[in-house]
Amino acid sequence: MEKAETWLYKTLQYRFDDAELFRQALTHRSATGSNNERLEFLGDAILDFVISEALYHARPEASEGDLSRLRSVLVKDVTLASIATELELGLHLILGGGERKTGGHRRESILADAVEAIFGAIFLDRGYAAAKDVIEQVYASRLSDLPDAESLRDPKTRLQEWLQARQMSLPIYELVNVTGQEHRQKFEVSCTVTEVPAPTTGTSTTRRKAEQKAAAKMLTELLQDNS
Repeated sequence: MEKAETWLYKTLQYRFDDAELFRQALTHRSATGSNNERLEFLGDAILDFVISEALYHARPEASEGDLSRLRSVLVKDVTLASIATELELGLHLILGGGERKTGGHRRESILADAVEAIFGAIFLDRGYAAAKDVIEQVYASRLSDLPDAESLRDPKTRLQEWLQARQMSLPIYELVNVTGQEHRQKFEVSCTVTEVPAPTTGTSTTRRKAEQKAAAKMLTELLQDNS
């Protein structure tokens, strides 16, 4: 644990008063002893609150929906796993033998949970202000370079809003074809808008994803026609 404690201080300038909390935050359920699941639960809630407050002040004109989309991007597993990788957290995780052999220290869900568990452990160790300071430090670059909230809306939503703003008919999605075996199916979906001569199609591993692709193509065509 001494190596992990040194890493934490050099990386995040934080030293635990209760070293056992830090050990627990690093411990995956595959290992023996107390694991980090409860701390992850707590850290998830604290992270949501800290990021919500930061976004509220960073984007004073943003709607509730836009703030929710921005928060979702910042706190989702892929972002947390990316943060863990940047910090080299995986090198310090305590895993069971099976997880170690299968590369658990690189697994997205394990890394994401460990980051949140550390936030939760810091909260218990020194309170909300300490947890907030660490979270804001970890998220500093992401909070200073926030994406345009409009770009975070999924293609189906953006297409519908674009059509509604121009009083055009709403899109119709139809399942065109399903191929492949049950566990590896491909769905082909068409997107039709009355005012557009031909439908667009999208293909993916789920019907929802196929609809999103078809909607994205339709929106591209509409934007090109109106440019």
